[in-house]
Amino acid sequence: MLAVSDEVDDGLYADLSPVHTAQLILACGDLPFDYLGYLMNALDVPLVFVAGNHDPDLSGYRTSRAGLTMKAGFPQRPPWPDGAISAEIQIVDVAGLRVAGLGGCRRYRDGPNQYSDRQQARRARSLIRRAGLSRIRDGRRVDVLLTHAPPRGVGDGDDPTHQGFRALNGLAARLQPALLLHGHVRPAEATSPDRPLGRTVVRNVTGWHLLDIEPGARIRHFAAGSRHAS
Repeated sequence: MLAVSDEVDDGLYADLSPVHTAQLILACGDLPFDYLGYLMNALDVPLVFVAGNHDPDLSGYRTSRAGLTMKAGFPQRPPWPDGAISAEIQIVDVAGLRVAGLGGCRRYRDGPNQYSDRQQARRARSLIRRAGLSRIRDGRRVDVLLTHAPPRGVGDGDDPTHQGFRALNGLAARLQPALLLHGHVRPAEATSPDRPLGRTVVRNVTGWHLLDIEPGARIRHFAAGSRHAS
């Protein structure tokens, strides 16, 4: 699994061999959609993403029963690459994994994909309900929680812009995913890419990271070779 966020690695345009084994791309926001589309098409694997605070407004889009992307009741071409899957407040089953998504960061100015703590808590409750319905249907837990901002106090920054959401701490406790992947915070601001949060491992995937994860397992192995963009 290739996890990416925030920083484009121009080297991957010239050489995909470091990530050629990836069977899935999970994107945590703030990356150009043409870059994500390139990775998805060049590797020929599914791409699941959530929005960051520098991404366009992705609210209001939904998929009809016929598979059309709709907004305000009318078919509309979304801004993300054809074939990519938005996990925003959604449960997505892909490549054998169950992925839950909740993007955005703390509101610090006018702009899309920014939320107050109360707004993010409300969004988290909606995601918990959807995860619960999915588990009732087939008994499976969420494997990966995909976010843009980190949980509060778990690898976040000190400034208001890069502080994490307390709602994500509660969300991880309820869903108990093996992994919570996020970006938003520069790696230099975190002493380690991995931090424990209950039964969940929290990883900052700014740049790109190649991870080895088995569906349904409680213990994960991180493959060697992950790195950040230069």
